[in-house]
Amino acid sequence: MRMSAPGGERRGKLRRDAELNRRKIIAAAREVFREQGVRATLDDVAEHAGVGVGTVYRRFANKEELVDALFEDMIDNVEAILRETIPGKDAWSALSSTLERVCELQAFDRGLREVMLGTGRGPQRRDQVMSRVAPAADRLLQRAKDEGALRPDTQPWDLPMIQLMVAAISEHTGHPNLWRRYLHLILDGLRARPDMGTDLPNPITDEMQLLATLEDSSAQSIRSQDHPSNG
Repeated sequence: MRMSAPGGERRGKLRRDAELNRRKIIAAAREVFREQGVRATLDDVAEHAGVGVGTVYRRFANKEELVDALFEDMIDNVEAILRETIPGKDAWSALSSTLERVCELQAFDRGLREVMLGTGRGPQRRDQVMSRVAPAADRLLQRAKDEGALRPDTQPWDLPMIQLMVAAISEHTGHPNLWRRYLHLILDGLRARPDMGTDLPNPITDEMQLLATLEDSSAQSIRSQDHPSNG
């Protein structure tokens, strides 16, 4: 009978331990950045994860690398939500379910969002969203319009704006589930109806300018945290 080499078992255990530590670090970083924003350090993340500082620095040379990993993890989660909710459902059910799950994922992530968009690699992270998430979201919106469920004047950039609005409810009230009430009110307004009145005002005509404005807003928030007012 063929036996596994002890050295191979040890290497496998080390790989499993390393992956477990990496997951712990990313989970801890999400909570730390959510609470502290840009002020958070890798030392803070290590303490929250319950691992040694050296363990964090062996995997992430600096905070930017850790934010990259967090962002990649978030994009993976959003892609998974899109994959799971779209098949086998009518477009409206898929759209409303997807939006609710994504909002749930990001409900309390203002600090993390500011770090992601407002630091050095914000534009590259934005491009990842555009290339990996936007096409599937756009197809879902178009399906809902084609099926007559979604008002035809809805635009792709309405979805991230809705996420920002919903997240603001959590940020300003601290209520863990209040955002669900207002998301359902918004969803009700997105439905196409025979008695629908005028078109939505102020359509978004320059998506790149809107993105740049969001990034600039995040960067300003980070600068204000770094240099608080003495007043």
